[in-house]
Amino acid sequence: METLRERKKQRTREALLRAALELFTTQGYEHTTVDEIAEAVDVSQRTFFRYFAGKEDVAFAVQEMTEARFVDAVRARPPHEAPLQALRQAVLEGWDSIRETVETCVPVELYLRMYRTIESTPALLAAHLRRSAATEETIARLLAEREGVDVDADPRPRLAVAVFGGVIRVTERQWSTGDDFGPDAMRQLTASYLDQVTSALTGNWRTSEDR
Repeated sequence: METLRERKKQRTREALLRAALELFTTQGYEHTTVDEIAEAVDVSQRTFFRYFAGKEDVAFAVQEMTEARFVDAVRARPPHEAPLQALRQAVLEGWDSIRETVETCVPVELYLRMYRTIESTPALLAAHLRRSAATEETIARLLAEREGVDVDADPRPRLAVAVFGGVIRVTERQWSTGDDFGPDAMRQLTASYLDQVTSALTGNWRTSEDR
């Protein structure tokens, strides 16, 4: 059972997180300082650094939580599912439960606005790609263990994750520039693009008139 002190610390962390994301999405990541985030919650800069290593850390805090949940979801998929099917189901079920996951700390609408801020901010986008590469390696190793293969000798786990990661990047890019940035739109776009992977990689792209 949580103590009063632990609950207070959790509330402070969540307040800092929400304030940071509000500032990042309204005035820009690069124009927001740690002092402004701390001031918005009426705490000191020193208190901010008790909870977060810096601006990048707080910018990706919710995303880290959803990614960790995705890794757990992949690990829990039934063993009979093929690797790409397991990844597909894990990510789509993650979008189905996004509110339950995210709203423990911030409104889902704010989380999605932050997604767009990441896509439009070079420093954050670079950090996002770096972090995604690390997550993809974790997933590749998880798939290898799941399928009983050696990730360093068999290229298939990393190839599967590279294809999956590429689809997710295209989805994020298209969604972030669209008119509807709700979670349902993101889920539908993700499902649509994942469903096209096989035909995109092995099918003939030409129309009958081009042949």
